[in-house]
Amino acid sequence: MSKGDVFENDLVKLIFNKVSITGIATAATGVANLYVGLHTADPGEAGNQATSQVAYAPYARVSKARTTGVWTVTNNSVSPVANIDFAACTGGTTGVATHFSVGTAATGNGKILYSGTVTPNISIAVGVTPRLTTASTVTEG
Repeated sequence: MSKGDVFENDLVKLIFNKVSITGIATAATGVANLYVGLHTADPGEAGNQATSQVAYAPYARVSKARTTGVWTVTNNSVSPVANIDFAACTGGTTGVATHFSVGTAATGNGKILYSGTVTPNISIAVGVTPRLTTASTVTEG
C-alpha cells in the first residue's frame, strides 16, 4: 500500500518540522529534538540507533530541534538547513561512516525514524570532524 504524495510530504513535515497534519495529528506533543547518528554499516529496517554505530572517542549523537530552521522539507525529502558536525575524533575505534540515522534517543537503542547512506563515506581518524552536509537527504515514499 502506498501513501499519497501530499501526505508523504505532510508526514515528513510532522516528524522533522513539528507541523500538524490537519485532522490527523497535532504537533503539540512528542519529542522536541531528534538525534542524528553515524553508522559503519546500514542499520537496516530492523536495526536501532545503536546498530553498527561508530565508536570513536568522544562520539555522541547530535541533537537537532524539530523545526523549519533546522530541517528543510521539499517534495517528500528532508535535509539539514546547515551542516551537522559531530565531535572530532580523539581516539578509540576509527573506521568509515557509511550510513546515518535520525532517531528518538540521545543514547542507547533508540528508534530509527529514517536512515540513509553517507556519500561520500567519511573516513574517521584522529583529528577528523565527521560532517553531514546540507546535501544529506532522506526521502519518504
